[in-house]
Amino acid sequence: MRSHNTKKNVCTTFIKRLTQLLFVFYILPLVACPLWGQVVQKKIVEASDNHLWGVLGLDKISADQEWVSYKMRYENGIDSLFVQNTITNKTYNLPYGDKTAFINNNSFTTLFEKNLYILNLKTGKQEIIKSVNQYNYSALTNYLIIDYEATNQQKMVIRNPDGRTKKEISNLTGFSLSPDEQQLLYTTKVDNKSSIILLNLKTQREKQFLVEGRHNYAGVTWQRYGKSLAFIAKTELTSETSLFYYLVEQDKLFELKSETLADSGFPDKASLADDNRMKLLVSDDMRKVFFAFKDTGNVSENKPDSDVEIWNGNDKWVYAQEQIYGNFHRRSKIALWFPLSNTIVPITTEKLPKLMLTGNQDYAVLSNPKEYEPQFDQDGPRDFHIMNLQTVEKTLFLKKQSAYTNSIIPSPMGKYIAYFKEKNWWIYNIIDKTHTNITKNIETNFSAKEEILNPESICGNPGWSLNDKEILLYDQYDIWAIKPDGTSPRRLTRGRESKVKYRIAESPDKYTTVSLSDEIKIENYDLQKELYLSSVADDGKTGFFKWTNHSGAIPLVHEDALISDLYYTQKKEKFFYLKQRFDLPIQLIMQHNKSKTKVVFQSNPQFHKYHWGASELIRYQNAKGESLKAVLLYPANYDPKKKYPMVVHIYELQSKNLHQFVSPSLYNETGFNPSLFTLNGYFVLLPDIALAHQNPGISALDCTVSAVKKVIGKRLINPMKIGLIGHSFGGYESFFICTQTNLFVAAIAGGGITDLKSFYLTLNRNTGKPDMWRFETSQWMMGKTPFEAPLPYWQNSPIDHVEKSKTPLLTWTGKNDRQVDPNQSMEYYLALRRLGKKSIMLLYPSEGHVLQKPENQQDLTMRTLQWFDYYLKDDLTNEWITAGMQ
Repeated sequence: MRSHNTKKNVCTTFIKRLTQLLFVFYILPLVACPLWGQVVQKKIVEASDNHLWGVLGLDKISADQEWVSYKMRYENGIDSLFVQNTITNKTYNLPYGDKTAFINNNSFTTLFEKNLYILNLKTGKQEIIKSVNQYNYSALTNYLIIDYEATNQQKMVIRNPDGRTKKEISNLTGFSLSPDEQQLLYTTKVDNKSSIILLNLKTQREKQFLVEGRHNYAGVTWQRYGKSLAFIAKTELTSETSLFYYLVEQDKLFELKSETLADSGFPDKASLADDNRMKLLVSDDMRKVFFAFKDTGNVSENKPDSDVEIWNGNDKWVYAQEQIYGNFHRRSKIALWFPLSNTIVPITTEKLPKLMLTGNQDYAVLSNPKEYEPQFDQDGPRDFHIMNLQTVEKTLFLKKQSAYTNSIIPSPMGKYIAYFKEKNWWIYNIIDKTHTNITKNIETNFSAKEEILNPESICGNPGWSLNDKEILLYDQYDIWAIKPDGTSPRRLTRGRESKVKYRIAESPDKYTTVSLSDEIKIENYDLQKELYLSSVADDGKTGFFKWTNHSGAIPLVHEDALISDLYYTQKKEKFFYLKQRFDLPIQLIMQHNKSKTKVVFQSNPQFHKYHWGASELIRYQNAKGESLKAVLLYPANYDPKKKYPMVVHIYELQSKNLHQFVSPSLYNETGFNPSLFTLNGYFVLLPDIALAHQNPGISALDCTVSAVKKVIGKRLINPMKIGLIGHSFGGYESFFICTQTNLFVAAIAGGGITDLKSFYLTLNRNTGKPDMWRFETSQWMMGKTPFEAPLPYWQNSPIDHVEKSKTPLLTWTGKNDRQVDPNQSMEYYLALRRLGKKSIMLLYPSEGHVLQKPENQQDLTMRTLQWFDYYLKDDLTNEWITAGMQ
């Protein structure tokens, strides 16, 4: 799919094309819907039809649930935004905007290419305001706040959606609306004097509390409920920086100047920092402001005589990783200011640079990611210290604990810290300073196969019940609620019995806070009220459930389809979600009164004019007898009397793609589009692969061949016309499988690894981290280094068996691939060349691990189709293949 940025800024072209699309594919099907049930002569999708296909996304729903907005994205970049009445089906179309909002159930707004569109939903009248920088809406006061350019200056207008202006401000430099939508902070500059004004939108009272010389204001941050705010002011001439804090109701302003840091135990050259990576944070209790500072005196001014990089064997991290993630002495650090007492406390240091705040922001959890380096897992363990921010007392409370994602999380109310260790969840009571293993007596595992290419990881901790009464935990299938002392564990769902995986669905109105620390924010849930859960069943069904303490989990929708994106309002009378299958483009569904559903919008209605394929979940066993799944995609206009060629796409777990609708497109980042193959007369197989300890290649071979044999047994395909394709780890698997079997007539390997020993010693150019962490405990599952276990590395390394390869192979890679060194593909190509074996390699200059340029995406996709047509359909018309392989 082409980037949204490729849109042509030609309004007439947009309107003309949009009108055509709207009439042919949206308006016409709505009025001609009864005809869909009649027999129509279907046709084959041609490449010239690809621009007609788009991807549907749900955008917003109005508070009264009578309007819904959704977006369609097309490969030609002419995208569309629609606003539709859920009762009358009345539909408006607007340009594809970045920021949309329903205004008081009567209007809808969107910002597109600096034009603000205001649509009156009752009359259909559209107003366009040009040169808009940003806008916001206060539902509390029904005011639009619009920042725009006019007569060579920046202005702001405060107005009703219907056009009645309340206030205009000239010489604007910026604004920020409070979370409660009552207070508006804005800044102006007149005659080189900067002012900052707080306007109460409800009473229209203004407070101008700073009129200074040449100031720039930055980092405006509100307290969660809009009761106070903080910002940074920097003079243009002297670069003097101050941090200001303002209490709204008390009308009190506090100032912290950079020069006062040295008087409070900070380094002599410490100064306030306006660091985009570390936003200001105001505590919920309004007593604390967290800010960033820099110690400019800690950076050596002595420049070396050369630009040599010194890779020291004693360094904790290798040089490249240190430049990206380290250099803690140079990076901004975090401190705390108590404005009421005017005291400041440094929190992070060079020795303890990483910070998590407890939920109530009373404690800081500090650590050093280099504590136990050098080590060779993905993330090293750390010692965790807890600092009482009131007393500044610091205590080591956890040693050698994993810092992997979600493995240590403070509770929302700040009473506890949950952490996962030794296959169990533990709770640290901050006040009592006690550790409790809360899952040791529960007969289930709270880690499982959760992530692609990771053999085992934490199932998760989505949140706590109110007041930190119970922690909520996931196992492989279910949701548990357990008290912090480990007593009274409750299993809230019964997914294990039916092999249905339940997870708490994300709330559409989830409040997100700006954080300067590393923890993942988790939610408080009222377990006396309903929860909405997502569901994924072993048989491929998906959906959403409503859970209550009384009834348990009751399905809202659970179908043999891919159900996603649950939206609802506080009324919870109507629910909106997306539904798709491989043979059904995405639908926007509205569900009302528990069981009554309505298709609000069917994307790609032209679909019914064309032949299409179908998907089937098949089950098979590998040589070990393990039960596995695969997705088999049928060719369009399938004829059971014919035997078809088949392309096998490999990676790891792909059965989750059973119901995914894929628009036919030539713009694909890896050159593979399953719908293009089914539309061109191929079966497509997507097998799950169970990677085995010290045998990543051998187990991939076993699972892939077993799945193919299962399909051959169904007598659907021509067993002499089977192709193989994979990218990245799938590219590695393709390289390896070609050296072990002649089952495949042709293969394609993109961005793959060919030499396990050399890749073990490769530096990842994205992270600067050595790739060896992937081998011992992660995706390669080798357990040991190639020096300790050379045989498994040799047995599973494609390059070491390249002489046995007889499969015609097309290799491709981005020449600037920073994830997998392109030399891995080059080595394999050169090995085949030296052995006198025919192959072709495609190198795409300036491209990375996946292709980004549309022209390259199209080129690779076309060559992928042509390669398999050549070998699986005996279409010898493509000279580039004949020239390279004959």
